[in-house]
Amino acid sequence: MSLPMVVPEPGLPERVRIYEVGPRDGLQNESQRVPTEVKAEFVRRLVAAGLPVVEATSFVHPRWVPQLADAADLMTMLGDAGRDHPVLVPNERGLDRALELGLRHVAIFGSATETFAQRNLNRSLDEQLAMFEPTVRRARDAGLDVRAYLSMCFGDPWEGAVPVDQVVSVGTRLLDLGASELSLGDTIGVGTPGAVTALVGAFGAYGVGTDRLAMHFHDTYGQALANTHAALRAGVTTFDASAGGLGGCPYAESATGNLATEDLVWMLTGLGIDHGVDLEALVATSAWMAGQLGRPSPSAVVRALAQSSS
Repeated sequence: MSLPMVVPEPGLPERVRIYEVGPRDGLQNESQRVPTEVKAEFVRRLVAAGLPVVEATSFVHPRWVPQLADAADLMTMLGDAGRDHPVLVPNERGLDRALELGLRHVAIFGSATETFAQRNLNRSLDEQLAMFEPTVRRARDAGLDVRAYLSMCFGDPWEGAVPVDQVVSVGTRLLDLGASELSLGDTIGVGTPGAVTALVGAFGAYGVGTDRLAMHFHDTYGQALANTHAALRAGVTTFDASAGGLGGCPYAESATGNLATEDLVWMLTGLGIDHGVDLEALVATSAWMAGQLGRPSPSAVVRALAQSSS
């Protein structure tokens, strides 16, 4: 397999942690039901490829995300190893299911804007935080780690550009609830490098270091890798990505695919940044999953390497 020439760039982190969201965020929008056995195999292959964190599913009500109605079955199928895979829990009912299965890592999903909070959670911006408070408190009291996702951090399809101060205000409130990490989402992919630098800097000015931040980019306008590079320059070392570039948000039609994990790994490799992922195994996994879904992978790197090997 060909790999990029390694040319390190001064000032960038030496190592990056990739938070793989393909099995959850990548598959949640699929209209064709993916068998639970295939999902479990997807998770196992991603782990075998060296990804340190693989988010498995979401305990959301099946009416809202039918694709993930098998969440409990999937986590049971993954066995003891499944307990270390994070799952999304939208509320206390979701947390109850995670606790029953003995899971150790959960995530909540909030919005930086009023409109998306209403559309996604049927809550106002403040009401969503009130809903999360007992969920986070109970999770932490039970010894679970809690991650917080914050969507619409760069733009909202209904409200337009989102003020940086508003994102920082909501994000810090999520951290104050007890979340250990805050993932900043460019849900509709409208962010650009300057906006990324400004947002990370604004959190820093408020006292939130890059060690508590992750970035979650979508490639709607082809900016995901450019934005990743800007975040690297700002000192961010955790990046969400989806194997094969799968995914989007079921409540925002303009939210197209996530940053492809393979594309991220290719760039990190070229920059000499350690990531611990076996690119060949990852590409093979995404090509296999694309076959399960019956369509080519959206990832540029998967397509390029698949073509070069054929």
